[in-house]
Amino acid sequence: MCVLLAYEAPADSMIVKLSTAFSNDDVLEIHILFHELITDAYVNNYASGNIWQNYLTHFILSNENFFSLACERREPPQGSLKDIALHDFEVFMRLFSLDNEHLHYIDNFIGDERQNSPVCEISKAIAESHSSQKIFDIVTNWYKRHGVGYFSTRKAFRYDGGKFAALANSDVGDVRLDDLVGYEAQKAELRANTEAFISGRPANNVLLYGDGGTGKSTSVKAILNEYFADGLRVIEIYKHQFRDILKITEALRKRNYKFILFIDDLSFEEHEIEYKYLKAIIEGGIETRPENILIYATSNRRHIIRETWKDRDDMEHNGDIHRSDTVEEKLSLASRFGIAINFSSPQRKMYHKIVKSLAEKSGIVIDDAELISGSDRWEIRHGGMTGRAARQYVDYLLGRKQGE
Repeated sequence: MCVLLAYEAPADSMIVKLSTAFSNDDVLEIHILFHELITDAYVNNYASGNIWQNYLTHFILSNENFFSLACERREPPQGSLKDIALHDFEVFMRLFSLDNEHLHYIDNFIGDERQNSPVCEISKAIAESHSSQKIFDIVTNWYKRHGVGYFSTRKAFRYDGGKFAALANSDVGDVRLDDLVGYEAQKAELRANTEAFISGRPANNVLLYGDGGTGKSTSVKAILNEYFADGLRVIEIYKHQFRDILKITEALRKRNYKFILFIDDLSFEEHEIEYKYLKAIIEGGIETRPENILIYATSNRRHIIRETWKDRDDMEHNGDIHRSDTVEEKLSLASRFGIAINFSSPQRKMYHKIVKSLAEKSGIVIDDAELISGSDRWEIRHGGMTGRAARQYVDYLLGRKQGE
């Protein structure tokens, strides 16, 4: 029985079900459970090596409890707490070294290189350990450096029904700021603010606004990839979830990470009032925003909320001064972002530079004149000169090349 590590698992857990199947030598049930185990391994990127040991390692690295969260906050366990943890790791060693003839099916699983996650490396290190103290050191060092739970191994998340659901790392890709051609001043400002944030210095909420397809969302993904190892994580939230934004920030407040709440394509129509919840958390509410949380939002509109002539119905006239409470309230949302970065559509020369850069990185060999003339025809039919149009054009050429 484990006290801190919550290893006295419920009856429907993989640990209990496999132990029962092993005891009964129920071959059919064992193989069904192995199928579930392999599926979980691929979903969580540890389908390489000894899957049983990887599963246990993934469990222990993901299990959020008093002990693991204290280690994440760099509060070293001492006295009785440490003694109890060492006892738990003794139990863990017995599970880890479980010997059963059926386990040979999954004790040397060969997946692809994408499945060789940090979980697999920690699993190997534990397998080479011969004492609970050594395992204690390995696991607690992981908690201190990377944290615990999904936040320790995944980059991006969404808020779903009161919980944080991890997005596959492939959804974020491996894009870097240097992959975004042009916009040097914009990238430098975004990078400087993010570095201040992860360093614990004062930093601002950021609004990235401008034309569609210019790299606003891509820039946020690039920032996440570049600073993931420094503890940066992104939580994507949607407009209908703004009512829960205080719950979200409270759940993240005590975690030892830096979180960006990412709102993509932020805009409000005339009848929508969700912006009031966002205003309250950005600045001015009684509940202050935690120091480990910033808000990065993208919008095609500089002032986020579309202004209509109806907004001027409450216009007051006082001499030469005209003021509308509705207009002022709506426009004040954009002003609450400390930094506003403009991403406008590139001029033709820059558009051509983006196309050439993307074609070169994709390994496309084509005459410059043909490449440029084709890109000009493409942008006319596909929404103008943007980085997105350039990417789509190069993908089109790449598809034709691979189909030859």
